[in-house]
Amino acid sequence: MTRWPGWRSEDGSAVVEFTMVTVLLTLLTVSVLQLGLALHVRNTVTDAAAEGARYAALADNGLGHGIDRTRQLIATAIGPSYADDISASYGSYLGHASAEIRVVTTLPVIGLLGLEKGLEVSAHAAVETLEDDE
Repeated sequence: MTRWPGWRSEDGSAVVEFTMVTVLLTLLTVSVLQLGLALHVRNTVTDAAAEGARYAALADNGLGHGIDRTRQLIATAIGPSYADDISASYGSYLGHASAEIRVVTTLPVIGLLGLEKGLEVSAHAAVETLEDDE
């Protein structure tokens, strides 16, 4: 084995390399898991808003029903703290009367903790009427 001048033997270098690689892989794994959690929260909130908009757009329901439905779905799937800021309105979307549900919630960054009001989603649904178009 050739020794470089001023360098000591390589005893113990495997332990240091193993530690550095383990820390790097653990950080990468935790980052991927956190990204998956953030995407799960976004998809769940988006789906709940869409379901709430469809529910509010039914002929015998109103905006309050859509808000309640959205809040119930988010609270059941993620937690009640994610269902605080939900609003609804009637309007026009692509030229058609529609119900809109808008949810502003936390974007998880570390576990379920994260940026307050960091995620905003909205969903639209065509309003159903009982009128005949004859």
